[in-house]
Amino acid sequence: MTTALLILNGKGAGNEELRVAVGAQRKEGVELTVRVTWEYGDAARYVAEAVALGCDTVIAGGGDGTINEIAGALAQLEEPRPVLGIVPLGTANDFATACNIPLAPEQALLLAIKGRAEAIDLARVNDKHYFINMATGGFGTRITTETPEKLKAALGGVSYFIHGLLRLDTLKADRCEIKGPDFSWEGDALVIGIGNGRQAGGGQQICPEALINDGLLQLRLLTSEELLPSFLRSLINNEENKNIVSAHLPWLEITAPHDMTFNLDGEPLTGKQFRIEVLANIIQCRLPPHCELLG
Repeated sequence: MTTALLILNGKGAGNEELRVAVGAQRKEGVELTVRVTWEYGDAARYVAEAVALGCDTVIAGGGDGTINEIAGALAQLEEPRPVLGIVPLGTANDFATACNIPLAPEQALLLAIKGRAEAIDLARVNDKHYFINMATGGFGTRITTETPEKLKAALGGVSYFIHGLLRLDTLKADRCEIKGPDFSWEGDALVIGIGNGRQAGGGQQICPEALINDGLLQLRLLTSEELLPSFLRSLINNEENKNIVSAHLPWLEITAPHDMTFNLDGEPLTGKQFRIEVLANIIQCRLPPHCELLG
């Protein structure tokens, strides 16, 4: 018998389409348990419960932050681990969208339970924080962490872009040094993207060449020269120009003379030093056959 535990973000607990989809799967013989999160830490406890129940799959029902917390909890388990399934219910759903996971709850739940499991990478930050999609720093972090909830609810992913345009007066670069294998850069960065996945901020392809199973992260920097033109060209037209630095690295270290904040799939992390490394093929995830993030 197929067994799965659906960990549902509290904001999505009233989703009637998902409730119907869960009922349909149970009628098909799937032993599907549902848990709802209330506060940070609940997801990790429910992952432990899934292991105790012997579940084949743990399903993240929510946005990028929910997926992040569940994926990080799975990565810390001993093998064999349950497989990760995803039912996107967030505002932006950047990771799920880039993976071509259906947004309709019924289709997503079916994929999460019966789809093919693929080994994928995660990124670990300072030995204890994780991200499955992307870490963003600089102005990109301020957009994604400061966008008002009411704007997100009304406009969805495009709200991040609109809020970013409204905040152009706050443009300020972060001074930092970044090192990795055969890579070194020092200067002022307006936007820093470190991608396991490709997009953040409601569909902006910050790291368009990233793959989730190549053992590498795509680093993409927008430097502080020609601040406003570069920012607008990069967000609107995704144009390459002299102010964009790109590299593919298995690990990198970032050092700054002042506190910097990185957004790890929606969770802010502040400090002066960051070591970010890939955990290659650390978990399995049920993904569609046409997933564009698989190499």
